[in-house]
Amino acid sequence: MSLLPSWLDPHTLLAGVPGLAVAVLCLVIFIESSIFPVLPGDSLLFTAGLLIAGGGLLPLWLTCVLVTVAALLGNVVGYYIGYFAGPKLFNRPDSKFFKREYVDKTHEFLDKHGPKAVVLARFVPFVRTFITWIAGIGRMDPRRYFTYTVLGGILWAAGITILGSLLGNISFIRNNVDAIFVVIVLVSVVPLGLEYLKSRREKKAPAVATDADTTQVIPRIED
Repeated sequence: MSLLPSWLDPHTLLAGVPGLAVAVLCLVIFIESSIFPVLPGDSLLFTAGLLIAGGGLLPLWLTCVLVTVAALLGNVVGYYIGYFAGPKLFNRPDSKFFKREYVDKTHEFLDKHGPKAVVLARFVPFVRTFITWIAGIGRMDPRRYFTYTVLGGILWAAGITILGSLLGNISFIRNNVDAIFVVIVLVSVVPLGLEYLKSRREKKAPAVATDADTTQVIPRIED
């Protein structure tokens, strides 16, 4: 948060008329979930919960519904940005950065890790924006994608807002919001890291087995 402009401070964005403040909150969540990753979504949601606990903004249940809908709509837009723009970028034979093989690898990754990636990516800044494009570019099954993006959206948008309303009045938590979200990010990427290590071991195992099968035993020739 200290690296962002002062006008992106959550307290600044959420200042003023409650209805307008929640509208700004929803707009930021929508943009971060679809097209622009450099926004304080986590801190903004948590601060909204804190303000609700203090008697500000709209009721907790209504705010949770609105921010969840904003997050889901953002993911829908992000998916179709990748879906329609992806082929134009990756089908250029002279492109150095957008290669077809990247699409194929993305598709393979999402087929194997899609549900976990879509849900956990919500809690990782930058990744929660890019995963929506990647899902569209990789042609992840829309029904599967939208099912898990609903789950991830509820856990992230509504979950962090509720967490802010429950814990935000604790002075230690209120004064260390950024540090807490660093911990949340680290915890979120642990399952994906374990899956990556597991897949690497699985790839090495067949190679070792093949080497063992092709090893020939040379009989000893006795005089």
